Amino acid sequence: MLNIGDVIQLETKGNVVEKLKCKLVERKGNQLYIDYPINIDTGRSAFLMIGTELVASYITKDQIAYRFQTEVTGRVKDNIPMISLTYPGDEMLVKIQRREYVRIDTSLDVAIHPISNEFEPFTAVTSDISAGGAAILVQRKNKLTVNQEVMVWISLPFYNEQIQHVKVRAKIIRFLDVDNELFVKIPLQFLNIEENVRQTLIRFCFQKQIQMKRKGLIVE
Repeated sequence: MLNIGDVIQLETKGNVVEKLKCKLVERKGNQLYIDYPINIDTGRSAFLMIGTELVASYITKDQIAYRFQTEVTGRVKDNIPMISLTYPGDEMLVKIQRREYVRIDTSLDVAIHPISNEFEPFTAVTSDISAGGAAILVQRKNKLTVNQEVMVWISLPFYNEQIQHVKVRAKIIRFLDVDNELFVKIPLQFLNIEENVRQTLIRFCFQKQIQMKRKGLIVE
C-alpha cells in the first residue's frame, strides 16, 4: 500500500506535538527509508533521535488515508541522507475515517463536575469517545440540561502504560433513551480542548483501534 515517493506525515508523541512531513525514498521489508522530515509549522528540518516513537499517516492514490505506529531505527548516508523507520506491515494499517476524529466504542470511567456548583459531581462511564467528544451513560435522576457546560475528567488506560487522566470542558448536546430506563445516554462535545489533551485522546483512540483490529473486532 505504501509506495516510493509517497508523502508521509509524522507526529511526535508527548505534551509538545510536532507535525512533520517527509517522503518515502526506499523500502526494504519492514524498514522504511525517508528523507529528512520538515517541521510543517517552521519549515525547518527536524532532528529525530533513534528510538523516537511516532504516529505516521499517508494518503493513497485512491485518496484513502491510513495511519500506523512507527519508530526511528537509524540514519543512513547514501546519495541523500535518510532516516530509517519501522513498518508494522500492511495488515496493521488503520484506515482513517472521513469524520474529523475516529470514534471508538469503549467503556471508560469519567467524573462529571459542574462549572458553577449547579449540581453535585458524579461518576459515569462512556459508551464511545473521540478527540472531539464522547457519549456518557448517566442515571436519569441527574439534573442536567441540553447545552449545559460541564467539566469532564477521563481515565485513559493505555496499553502497557500507566493510566492517564485528562480534563476537558464539554457541552451537553442531547439526551438519548437506552434499554435501561434508569439511565440516559448523553453525547458531549469537547470545547476549547488543549492541544496536548487532544493528542492524548487521538493516541488513545488510535491504540484502541489497533487492539480491536488485532482481535478481529474491526473489519475493513
